[in-house]
Amino acid sequence: MSDQPRRPRRPAKPYRRPKKDPVRILAFEALRAVDERDAYANLVLPPLLRKARESEGPEKFDARDAALATELVYGTLRRQGTYDAVIAACVDRPLREVDPPVLDVLSLGAHQLLGTRIPTHAAVSATVELARVVLGDGRAKFVNAVLRKIAQDDLDGWLERVAPPYDEDPEDHLAVVHSHPRWVVSALWDSLGGGRAGVEELLRADNERPEVTLVARPGRATTDELLAEEAAVAGRWSPYAVRLTEGGEPGAVPAVAEGRAGVQDEGSQLVALALAAAPVEGLDRRWLDACAGPGGKAALLGALAAERGAVLLASEKQPHRAGLVAKALAGNPGPYQVVAADGTRPPWRPGSFDRVLVDVPCTGLGALRRRPEARWRRRPEDLDGFAPLQRGLLRTALESVRVGGVVGYATCSPHLAETRAVVADLLKQFPDAELIDARPLLPDVLDLGEGPDIQLWPHLHGTDAMYLALLRRTA
Repeated sequence: MSDQPRRPRRPAKPYRRPKKDPVRILAFEALRAVDERDAYANLVLPPLLRKARESEGPEKFDARDAALATELVYGTLRRQGTYDAVIAACVDRPLREVDPPVLDVLSLGAHQLLGTRIPTHAAVSATVELARVVLGDGRAKFVNAVLRKIAQDDLDGWLERVAPPYDEDPEDHLAVVHSHPRWVVSALWDSLGGGRAGVEELLRADNERPEVTLVARPGRATTDELLAEEAAVAGRWSPYAVRLTEGGEPGAVPAVAEGRAGVQDEGSQLVALALAAAPVEGLDRRWLDACAGPGGKAALLGALAAERGAVLLASEKQPHRAGLVAKALAGNPGPYQVVAADGTRPPWRPGSFDRVLVDVPCTGLGALRRRPEARWRRRPEDLDGFAPLQRGLLRTALESVRVGGVVGYATCSPHLAETRAVVADLLKQFPDAELIDARPLLPDVLDLGEGPDIQLWPHLHGTDAMYLALLRRTA
């Protein structure tokens, strides 16, 4: 037996309960809903924030808490591709082998370290505490180790390490630096038809938080009424648009709460305005919105039709979405009708309408600012799934308009396979239709492209990347 005295044992550290941070817990819950249920953040986050604001306990949110939670969720989703590349460089296994909840916590931490002004020590400690609450102490140690590696460099430094050089692989470089899937980068580049500067401006714009834009529905609200709201400024292009420059809660605006105004991107407003301004030959009494859900364009078209004594028929295939259209149109100053009908097998007779809008289902690549998670869900093969429907809807729209009438084909995607390719195919099948130059119908809007169709861009117009082609039935 040794005569050496025993070293006294250090007293065990008392167990410390993890501190619950309601802001980061809410952000984590939103990310899990997006991942597990394929939910969209713009649908998941508002009810979570509303519940937090209505809480009576210490977890009740104020405006700063809500703003931080929103930034954490949307910022993490927008930069997911970049953060995945950084995290992959800091772990000893493929990312697919990291449990999704752990990866969500790591991504939240990476965004705080690389994408916000939160001090490094605060970002690490707050994220580790979150991990202790939602993952347990064991996995929190893993989170701590990875975040400390990430904290050793800033975003620019990490991009130099994880993004391939532009000269070696331009598309992959832009995909990592600007957090878009490679195939989306390639598609947007083709659609722009320009050089590196233009596509980088577009990719940066996709990663910026869009302003909330309202529409004053003619005959029911005025822009002056909306401009009286705090931090409200006039829209850039649409005479009915008002922007809330500091975000704000649209539902708190009386005209929006009463349905006299709505939330509508200015690009969507311009599509409706261009169709309404297109010259038609003869009478102008019956208008059709053939894919009307959820009702924003239908409400604006209905109000414009009412000013001219025309009637709008709003058709939507899904009954619950038809209900949203009816709600948006309720109180329209003129007559209208809403039906639940399949736009490829319509109940109306051919040649029934003077104006037809068909805003077709698409990949939504033009609205990545608003739905950043969509860029990670979409696949190139999705284009093949949409193609028959898009062509079928445009074909029916051309059959539904009378000779001398006008059809507007719109998508919230700039992908050439969803825009010009569809229109070109239908013009081959419909020799009795011709393209109208849509650009003169929006005389105040700059950079509309080479025509005759219109392509809007986030980096040029501050709108979603809406596409519009106008076709007149000639015989």
